Amino acid sequence: MNSETVSVKPETRNHKGFFVPHTSYQLHGIDESGWALICLDEAVCYYVDPDDLQDNLHE
Repeated sequence: MNSETVSVKPETRNHKGFFVPHTSYQLHGIDESGWALICLDEAVCYYVDPDDLQDNLHE
């Protein structure tokens, strides 16, 4: 899978309302309901609002 490295804006929350750590993630796509799937590694993933993503090149 070709995925892009992204980070999240400060104060980003996941689809359950919990804060997401501000670090780099792999973007794996956006699902049918509009949530972006980002993963820290193979075990830790979050669904977040795509508007809360930042390209790591522009931090």
